[in-house]
Amino acid sequence: MGAVDLDRTDLLLLAELQRAGRQTNAELAERVHLSASACLRRVQRLERSGVIAGYRAEVDAERIGLGLQAFVRVQLKQHDAESVAAFARHVNAWPEVVACHALTGDMDYLLMIAVGDLEHFSRFLLDNLLAEAGVADVNSSFVLRTVKAFRGLPLPAG
Repeated sequence: MGAVDLDRTDLLLLAELQRAGRQTNAELAERVHLSASACLRRVQRLERSGVIAGYRAEVDAERIGLGLQAFVRVQLKQHDAESVAAFARHVNAWPEVVACHALTGDMDYLLMIAVGDLEHFSRFLLDNLLAEAGVADVNSSFVLRTVKAFRGLPLPAG
């Protein structure tokens, strides 16, 4: 699916929703200088077109006991279609994996892992990732501190 044509008002709406997704339609309309009905129609169009893919709460990992985050680079043993599909099924079933990206270069995937502590990470790595997912090699890096967290996508100039 290709890019959707967005005008300046669409971009303002998206910027506002990325900044504060819980604001009411009336508040959003006021911020982007639209009537409430026009604002609602535009947001619904952005949702229908898939530009707005969903809404969710931003949860503080540490506050819910997930004090250890790691990035794990993964190399698979085999790269045939079934091995890749099996790895994807495993990754999608593991709640510890909060993001997974296929990569170019010497490693095949980059996983972002969120767990309570080093013991949980070790169990996840040994019992899941290395034991049952067709993985040949892993390389882990632990997050010491987050300098910049994801706060929304950079939007094109309107």
